[in-house]
Amino acid sequence: MASPHVLELTEENFATEVLKSSQPVMVDFWAEWCQPCRILGPTVDAVAEEFAGRVKVGKVDIENAREIAMQYGIQAIPTIMIFKGGQVVDRFSGLRNKADLSSVLERALG
Repeated sequence: MASPHVLELTEENFATEVLKSSQPVMVDFWAEWCQPCRILGPTVDAVAEEFAGRVKVGKVDIENAREIAMQYGIQAIPTIMIFKGGQVVDRFSGLRNKADLSSVLERALG
């Protein structure tokens, strides 16, 4: 992954890094073969840089973490989910620009 501020989320660390996090967490559900996911990647990296220390940002490769993808009903990728206090507070699929993602995270922080 390009940004050191983006966590690789797996079935082993998802509960600790996302569900038990004291900070809001933005999770990008993606796959290597997904072209829109690859387009969104640099935007997710930029948001991770902007919100470093205030919001966790992580990616779940649905090919390697199928249980998580099934648990959250991921049917299209890319899908972004915002978690706060272990609960999903926002969710959307498809490409988004940096301003959209930043706005969603500011709301989660508020």
